[in-house]
Amino acid sequence: MAGEATGTRYTPQAASAAEIVADFASDVKTKPTPAMLRALAEAEVGDEQAGEDPTTNELCRRIGDLLGKEAAVLLPTGTMCNEIALALHCEPGSEAICARSSHIINFEAGGPGALGGIMIHALDGERGMFTAADVLAAVRPSSRYAPESRLVAVEQTSNLGGGGVWPLEQLREVAVEAKAHGLKTHMDGARLFNACVSSGVSPGDYAEGYDTVWIDLTKGLGGFAGAVLAGSAEDIDKAWRLKQRWGGALRQSGHIAATGLYALDHHIDRLTEDHALAASIGARIADMPKVAGVLPVETNVVIFDIADDGPAAEAVVAALLRKGVRMGAFGERRIRVVTHLGVDRAGGDLLCEHLPAALMEEER
Repeated sequence: MAGEATGTRYTPQAASAAEIVADFASDVKTKPTPAMLRALAEAEVGDEQAGEDPTTNELCRRIGDLLGKEAAVLLPTGTMCNEIALALHCEPGSEAICARSSHIINFEAGGPGALGGIMIHALDGERGMFTAADVLAAVRPSSRYAPESRLVAVEQTSNLGGGGVWPLEQLREVAVEAKAHGLKTHMDGARLFNACVSSGVSPGDYAEGYDTVWIDLTKGLGGFAGAVLAGSAEDIDKAWRLKQRWGGALRQSGHIAATGLYALDHHIDRLTEDHALAASIGARIADMPKVAGVLPVETNVVIFDIADDGPAAEAVVAALLRKGVRMGAFGERRIRVVTHLGVDRAGGDLLCEHLPAALMEEER
């Protein structure tokens, strides 16, 4: 049975079948493959907090090497990676600069303020990608009356920017500008490997100039949990203290780490399949009635807007759900479709088969 989880309840939603046929709501909808589950079951494990879990240690070493960082730590979620990084680099009352559309602002339950007492300076960059000039304009002059600018955070890829890939030179210019003002830098790399596969740029090149960077083991990599935050040895040592304060160690975390190691070896190159499917879906949606526009499709995210004389996004999403296809409404007339390991071309065909009729329904 399909359902909707909220902060206070879980509400079942009717669908035409007991299971969703094609779930495009997010790339966190992936499930571990049989081979990944075998790797999980066979993992050598130990007490992570005591440094005794060899599989976790190997995953952190590999991620650190890929990103060009001294050390890394496995955390339960990417949100925890972001929140720990903000707390590392900022003090209560100081300010972090990031895109208005970023995950940090929109999807972390006010974590910067609640957990770190951190203010946010939101920038309106194109598709969630701002410039060095934007950073320069945002940095606060020294004043006892204003919050102190401490951090610049970027998101690669830009989720609400349609999975847009930050150009390497633009990322470097942003980092250089931040450093020129003594600011720290952080990269939300939830879909960093999607950017790498799309552009041909290495993870280490993208991460250069950023003090902390993390990658997600779910989303494109297809794991069931976990994310890895990388940075200097000093920063990761401090991150461990915050990890302990905010929930503690994962203990036999090698079971999670094993899925990450398997994904590094087997699931990165296949991201091209997700990108090709997204491009195909995006091209087909662009020609449908009542579609006002589709953001450029560079990776695995398709975001499109419904025309003013079309139905509301929630109505369209509900209509597709009844056909066994799940998407996400991201505003009154905006819908997001995300491709991943758990959907295929047949699912994309099903979406595109039923979407035109849903778009032509009278607005409710």
